[in-house]
Amino acid sequence: MNRQLIWSLALIGGALLIGGLLVFLRPEPAEETRTEEVPLVQTVPLEEASGPIPVLGSGTVQPREEVDIAVQVQGRLTYVNPDFREGGVVSRGATLLRIEESDYRNDVRIAQADVAAQDVAVLEAEEEVEIAREELARFAAREAAQTSGSEEGETRILPPAQLAERDRRALASRSAGADGQGAQEPGEAAARRGLATREPQLRSARASLERARAGLADARLLLGRTRISAPFRGFVRSEDAAVGTLVQVGQSLGSIVATDAYEVRIALTAEEAALIPGLLEPSRGRIPARITYNFGGKLYEWDAFVDRANAILDAATRNIDVFLRVPAPLSGGRLKSEPETGAARGSAPPLLLGAFVEAEITGASLESYAAVPAIAVRPGNEIWVVREGKLAILPVRIIQRTDEIAYIATPSLAQGGALVVSNLTAPIDGMKVRRAPAQDEPDAANAGPGE
Repeated sequence: MNRQLIWSLALIGGALLIGGLLVFLRPEPAEETRTEEVPLVQTVPLEEASGPIPVLGSGTVQPREEVDIAVQVQGRLTYVNPDFREGGVVSRGATLLRIEESDYRNDVRIAQADVAAQDVAVLEAEEEVEIAREELARFAAREAAQTSGSEEGETRILPPAQLAERDRRALASRSAGADGQGAQEPGEAAARRGLATREPQLRSARASLERARAGLADARLLLGRTRISAPFRGFVRSEDAAVGTLVQVGQSLGSIVATDAYEVRIALTAEEAALIPGLLEPSRGRIPARITYNFGGKLYEWDAFVDRANAILDAATRNIDVFLRVPAPLSGGRLKSEPETGAARGSAPPLLLGAFVEAEITGASLESYAAVPAIAVRPGNEIWVVREGKLAILPVRIIQRTDEIAYIATPSLAQGGALVVSNLTAPIDGMKVRRAPAQDEPDAANAGPGE
């Protein structure tokens, strides 16, 4: 046997000996008691509430009244209000634009002269009618006198004074007879008598006078339309006017938005609309509401109320459009976190048109409900509640839900507890859990029994 083989066997034998010694001399493992791992969850208080439930929605602020400023007469602009600029504020009754008045003033003078001329024409026609009537009556009296004298076989020659008195009496007698017999005279005879007394000419003169007066009224109306004033106080949304511009009838020169009230259009589902009592009733009272706007990182709110609700479902979304009116959009805002004081209202910015706002409408009164974070509502409409250190899985009825908050109801809501807002891998009803301490309370205060 060679030397190399002997050394190899010796090394193998030494290795086996050392391994056996290590196994024989190993220490016995210490026995440890197995501890159960309890999951840690994040929670918020679950509190029962009662009373009116707010119906939440969102929408865009839009004008309640908006008018286009258009001209009704043509001409050249001679004046443009300095405040009539996009973003400017104009007061009610303020003159916005003026159109050159010279032509329209001349038309008024021409119409006034026409009226004066027709006045004279009417006076002349009235005098002619009086003269014609007197002549006709005098002629009739003479005929009656001549007929009477011929029958008696004598001719009477009267002095001028007596002749005038006789004519006057004959005219009065004829007028009295005409009142009682005029309806029985033929139409042709009545027409001839009208022509003889020049009454048609008088009616024509009076008609011409009325036409002249109407022309004067039109001329004055057109003259008044050369001045365009603001129908209400508001913001100028758009304008396109400059001094010297030649404008035509119907040309739009801008638009004004009323600032006394704005509107917010909210789309609600049928279930949400049903929570508002009397929403679709025409004789409903004023339903209070409130809108919230985030401006510069701060929340401001304005009081509002339901103005009307559209009784026609939206064909695309199947929602009901509700219109909220904001009575004082420029001065009625306040910080949401502050009480309703005059200082808080004064510090708020004006509500901006086109702003996206959150709305809260006062709904029906419920005896028991809870407002919880939307993330706490699990699939299948369930919530996880920690009671006495154990997890309870409760089915709930969702009254309404938004992206951030959900209003729910459940039979055991009055028992309270801590609502789980974090996730669990395999939640089981009755399993032990640990509540994570809040930032303002120690761990021991939130620890459940048996931890």
